[in-house]
Amino acid sequence: MNRAPLKRSRILHMALMGTTEPGAGEAGTSEEKPFLLRALQIALVVSLYWVTSISMVFLNKYLLDSPSLRLDTPIFVTFYQCLVTALLCKGLSTLAACCPGSVDFPSLRLDLRVARSILPLSVVFIGMITFNNLCLKHVGVAFYNVGRSLTTVFNVLLSYLLLKQTTSFYALLTCGIIIGGFWLGVDQEGAEGTLSWTGTLFGVLASLCVSLNAIYTKKVLPVVDGSIWRLTFYNNANACVLFLPLLLLLGELQALCSFTHLGSAHFWGMMTLGGLFGFAIGYVTGLQIKFTSPLTHNVSGTAKACAQTVLAVLYYEEIKSFLWWASNMMVLGGSWAYTWVRGWEMKKVQEEPSPKEDEKSLLGV
Repeated sequence: MNRAPLKRSRILHMALMGTTEPGAGEAGTSEEKPFLLRALQIALVVSLYWVTSISMVFLNKYLLDSPSLRLDTPIFVTFYQCLVTALLCKGLSTLAACCPGSVDFPSLRLDLRVARSILPLSVVFIGMITFNNLCLKHVGVAFYNVGRSLTTVFNVLLSYLLLKQTTSFYALLTCGIIIGGFWLGVDQEGAEGTLSWTGTLFGVLASLCVSLNAIYTKKVLPVVDGSIWRLTFYNNANACVLFLPLLLLLGELQALCSFTHLGSAHFWGMMTLGGLFGFAIGYVTGLQIKFTSPLTHNVSGTAKACAQTVLAVLYYEEIKSFLWWASNMMVLGGSWAYTWVRGWEMKKVQEEPSPKEDEKSLLGV
């Protein structure tokens, strides 16, 4: 069979594409989505993540600290959001079972043995979401990002204490920038007379719990066959049970009974919407990582925090000093730099040949 002579560039293209036939690479390329379509999909997914995350923060601030509501039951608000998330997970699982192919969701069945195995993580999860909401209740949305900015620092600290993993000098340097930004932000909030030490303490505890949650999630995932949605269901189901004695001990059920808007459809609509956002943030986070990468997701989260801070200052008509803005830039810049350094280090490790490969290359294999 006669074949037309192949150009050198064509042979190189075939080698890079891993094909042996001239038309094979073209067939594989034609199946790929056009660049413009992929760019549009990424833009839509990132926008969806931003809108969901920012809306959830502002809505939670309204539910937790609105002068018009005057609802002082942060534990109940958190409990209700967990209840909505657990019910949504179960509902989607049932829908997936009834209509196979229409909804891609794992089957969920409450197994007490699995629930007990996940219980330690659920306690950390409860601390994370509760301290997050308590921090948001006591501090402004503009300071919320700085108040919870020590997550990266705790990640490095706990990785060393619990996992015996060391961190590079450049990564530690970025953590130093974050800590400096945090303390400058606290100082400037105090200078403006808007500092809440209670809210700041809850923010630090929330950061600690976020780091612990990430570590324990990796350990517990095999129990639920690596399914994030099963873990979400069990975490929120456990949280609903564990929150009940807290509601009684802290007297929030009595406070709820005397709440003037208890029969308001608007109030329950906003509460349910908060639960929907709590469920949706897990989905859009996974979606953003799927369409981009974990590194891009972290960069997007940093940029989103910056946009959220600016929106909060504009919405609440606040006036902030130059040093206050500098503290936010230090926290955001340090977080971005840490993400970049870790990504660069991981890429460097992947590109370095293993000792066995070195031996093979020396032997000419």
